Amino acid sequence: MKALRIHAGPLARAHIEQHGLRPADVRVIPGAAGGPKGLILGPIDRFLFGEWLPQSDQPVDLVGASIGAWRLANACLNDSVRAFQDFEDGYIAQHFEVPPGQKRLTARQVSDQFGAGLRSFYGGRAREVLHHPRYRLHVITARGRHILGREGKARTPVGYLGAFVANSVRRKSLGAWLERVVFSAPGAELPFGTQDFRTRRVDLSEANFEPALQASCSIPFMLAAVHDIPGAPPGAYWDGGITDYHLHLQYANADGIVLYPHFQQSVVPGWLDKGLKWRHAATPWLDRMVVLAPDAEWVASLPNGKLPDRNDFVRYGNDAAARSAVWRSAASAAQQLADEWSEWLRRPDPSRLRPL
Repeated sequence: MKALRIHAGPLARAHIEQHGLRPADVRVIPGAAGGPKGLILGPIDRFLFGEWLPQSDQPVDLVGASIGAWRLANACLNDSVRAFQDFEDGYIAQHFEVPPGQKRLTARQVSDQFGAGLRSFYGGRAREVLHHPRYRLHVITARGRHILGREGKARTPVGYLGAFVANSVRRKSLGAWLERVVFSAPGAELPFGTQDFRTRRVDLSEANFEPALQASCSIPFMLAAVHDIPGAPPGAYWDGGITDYHLHLQYANADGIVLYPHFQQSVVPGWLDKGLKWRHAATPWLDRMVVLAPDAEWVASLPNGKLPDRNDFVRYGNDAAARSAVWRSAASAAQQLADEWSEWLRRPDPSRLRPL
């Protein structure tokens, strides 16, 4: 059974038909939000950043939200292959024990544990990420506006209800409630246009690297917002996937390829668009994109017939060992994705390309 599907926009297909696909062709690599689903991308990440891209020397913009931002930050560490493996092992092993007398952890308790893990993982290494000689990291967060400017028991649910209704009418209207704030490597320009949505850009620094990364992973109601990030406008910052779930952005590269290891074919604009199927189609913004996605039949062969996801925390409860075993099995099976991608790169076959 084939595990990997390769999808390409029309300009990406034309490029591959004429030139094949070389490491030097890559201009941008996005990293989607999606929590545990990102675990199946570990083998591709290790091959991509450990073996294939080092054969070239051009600058590459890495654009990530939520777990995608964490994954791509690992690519900027000195030993990225080890970092990707440590990330995978730590993510699989994480366990949020519910204290006696509580039905569930509070958002603050989850955030405190998550933040401690983040500091342990990157402690003293932010400079490696910020000053990588080739890779320019861009961490996407969602900053609350007006009623969502601070987190609160009443104002946050009311604010997100308003955001949901506004987004249902028109995606750009979501900008009245939340704005995209991108924390970028010092001096790096955004590799995408910002006419689609209210956007700010802030330089990443050693002072704001960990808060920005935690904010990008802070799912509303599940984790607490991160407030008043150093160097950025004051306010509450949440998961970057709210505004940019799968990074459906107006990529600015006039040549080359946007290479996207993803856990599905469609590139959904925002988290609130998940149920709005008419917003899942490809647009001309993705014309230079190549998406690497798992085949649905292969996904059905994984434990529980699906990708790892956050519902597994509920499914397995406090049985962390059972959940970890299932996730590790899926991550291990995903080596087939990397092997098939490596094999295709040796002899790029345009007939394997599917449309986005």
